[in-house]
Parts: sequence; structure tokens; C-alpha cells
Amino acid sequence: MAARIIAQVLVAGTQIVGKAFMEAYRQAAANAAKNGGQNAAKGGSSGGSKTAAADAISRKTGMTVDEALNILNITKEAELAKIVKNYEHLYKVNDKAVGGSFYLQSKVVRAKERLEMEWAAQGNPMKIQSEQPAAAAAEGASKAGSAAEKQPPAN
Repeated sequence: MAARIIAQVLVAGTQIVGKAFMEAYRQAAANAAKNGGQNAAKGGSSGGSKTAAADAISRKTGMTVDEALNILNITKEAELAKIVKNYEHLYKVNDKAVGGSFYLQSKVVRAKERLEMEWAAQGNPMKIQSEQPAAAAAEGASKAGSAAEKQPPAN
């Protein structure tokens, strides 16, 4: 008796799940046809290839352009001087030496890199030049050099 009930439950459950999958497939196919998903996947529209390139960069960096703009607190129309100013300020404020967050500082750097990648993809390669990272790297190198001078040679 118990085996019969279990079998009936399994059959009913399989039918319900099967119908749900078929309905989801029909809805996905209808949405793709309505939104032109098949045409964009084939590269049939000119906007689809630009979007695909931007999506590829976003997947590679893990950050969208909008997220990068939000992190740097700028708009798409911002001038390069404003972008550099905001980048340098956020980089300095989040420096671990002054009690900042290394995580946030790295997000600021990744946002800058994402914008540079976007500009390069648009055919307008620009670099956000900042004095701070170069100065910090030079300072770190000089500290490492002085530490190496103080240690006795290994025998």
C-alpha cells in the first residue's frame, strides 16, 4: 500500500515539474523573440556588438561602467580633471597608512581601470594619471632599499 502511494506521489510530482519547465521554456522563447535576443546573439544589429563588447569587459573586470562612475562619484560627462581629482582624493582618503580601507582603495583603482578600458574600447584610449600611486611606489621602494642596506650580508 505504501509503495503505491509513493509511486503516485512521484508520478504527480514529475508531471508538475515537467509542466513548469515547459511553461518556463515557452516564456523564455517568447521573451527572446519579443526582445530580439536571437538577432543580438547573431550580431545582426549594430548595437548588439557594442553591448556585447561592454558586457565582455564588465565580466572581465567584475564592474560595470555605472558602478565605476558611482565609486568615483562622477558622471559620464565629467571632465578628465574632475575624474583625476576625485580619483586622487578617494585614493588618499582610503590609504591604509591614514586609517583607510585597503578594500575601498582597491575598488577606487579598479573603477579607474574600468573607465580606462571603456575609453580604449570606444577608440579613445586615455589614462588617468595620478601622482599618488607613483609617489607611494617610489616611497615603498626607497624603504625597501634602506632596509636591505641595514641588514648584514648572509654567510
